[in-house]
Amino acid sequence: MQILILDGEKMTDILQAHAYLKRTLHFPDYYGSNLDALADCLGELGPHTHIILQNAPAMRENLGLYADRLLDVFKECSSEPYSFHFAVDGE
Repeated sequence: MQILILDGEKMTDILQAHAYLKRTLHFPDYYGSNLDALADCLGELGPHTHIILQNAPAMRENLGLYADRLLDVFKECSSEPYSFHFAVDGE
C-alpha cells in the first residue's frame, strides 16, 4: 500500500498547486497542469494508493473556488471502481 499525504498549505496558487500535485503524486513529465490532466493521471492510480489531504482550509483560502473544483476531481476519480482511496483529514 502506498500512502501519499498532500498538504493544502503548500498549494498557494493554481500553478503552484499543480506543480505540487505533480511532484507529490509522482505524475509524469507530460502532466498538463489542469483539471483534465489531473483526472487523467489520477485514473492511473490503483486501489493500493491512499491519498490524504491535510490542511484543506488553507488550500481553500489560497485557491478559492478552484479548491472545490480540485476536490471534486479527487472525489469523482476515487469513486470509480478499482481506483485509489481519497480522504480529507478532519472531514
